[in-house]
Amino acid sequence: MHTDHSIGHRLKELREWRGLTQTVLADLAGLSRSHVTNIENGRRAVDKRSVLEALAAALRVAPSELAGQPIPRSDQLSSEAHAGIVAVSAALSDYELGQPSDVAVRPWDSVLAEIRKMNTEILPRCDYIALGLMVPKLIADLHASYNDDPKNRRQALEGMIYAYRAARSLTYFQGVQGLPQLAAHHARRAAEELDEPHWLGLATWIKILNTANGSSRKRNYDLTLATLNTLEPHMDSPEVAQIYGMLHLHGALTRATQKNRPETDGHLDEAAAVAHRLPDDVNPFAGLQFGRTNVGIWRIGLGVEMGDGAKVAETARHVHIESMPSLERQGMFYADLGRGLACDKRTRPQAVAALAKAEKIAPQRMQGNPFFRETVIDLVRKAKHDSVGRELRGMAYRMGVTA
Repeated sequence: MHTDHSIGHRLKELREWRGLTQTVLADLAGLSRSHVTNIENGRRAVDKRSVLEALAAALRVAPSELAGQPIPRSDQLSSEAHAGIVAVSAALSDYELGQPSDVAVRPWDSVLAEIRKMNTEILPRCDYIALGLMVPKLIADLHASYNDDPKNRRQALEGMIYAYRAARSLTYFQGVQGLPQLAAHHARRAAEELDEPHWLGLATWIKILNTANGSSRKRNYDLTLATLNTLEPHMDSPEVAQIYGMLHLHGALTRATQKNRPETDGHLDEAAAVAHRLPDDVNPFAGLQFGRTNVGIWRIGLGVEMGDGAKVAETARHVHIESMPSLERQGMFYADLGRGLACDKRTRPQAVAALAKAEKIAPQRMQGNPFFRETVIDLVRKAKHDSVGRELRGMAYRMGVTA
């Protein structure tokens, strides 16, 4: 059975539901009519956040309505990951800081070991199935430790921030509405209790990762700037420096979606300067992996967003991706490189190779990425019946889409 899960198909459905012509929608979104027509007909992919947000705003829907999340589950792994969200949702709803916990206190060493495993093994490889099994129980254990183990109360608060960050990642990349924001709220409560700059900065980072549309993006950009200002007096702390750099990277993303290259480059330059002052290429605070390599990875995605296309390959040559321990970051490097290379017919074979590598490295992460999916669908439509086409059709099949 032919099922079209492309953004173009959803765009046509939502436009007709709103009773708009292609011309009116194009005017509202600030695009040409031919651009809208080509998206709906599958001749042009929506591979940039700015276009997705403009169309969603014109249709008065959330970008996720166009992106198509939650994505139809086409395999057992995705279904199992999605099933874990039920338990995560219950944990996010059931536990409030300071309220009595319904579980007994576990030895702190065993709780700490789980936190470390989550941060260093499970989250970096985007294992959403394992997160769905681990995070709900970990949240319960951390609240029990906070309430009934005074000696480890501060560590329990730090652990909560990590657990809620993991819950945000799981629910956000599985396309669940509302829960990422609730996880960010809980992380903020724990950070306020700790009342230290790097934890408060990390809580802001977790919150702004949930940016979904133009209006919230502006508010979160203002929050980013305000947080950067509060962190500047504490830059002698390596932890503060790392979250400061990451916030600049997110500021660059915000400006890139608005096609503001000078401010995008300004944020990137600030992040790069901080990265070069830090002792290591990849730094450990909160699993952010901030450093020179991560800044390079972000340059690729930002270049694609700014319309640099296949030119991002030149930037990619200077990124030492092998030094990045996070499979999630490695996967996004190859995914964004593939998206850029896909813009030029001459480099489409290299694009397919990069996209295939991204899927191999972080399959669950790629299945939840609408821009990766759109690029694959667009390339499938353009590919001839050769080995390249077979590779693409295999990726499309594993994502549960057909073109």
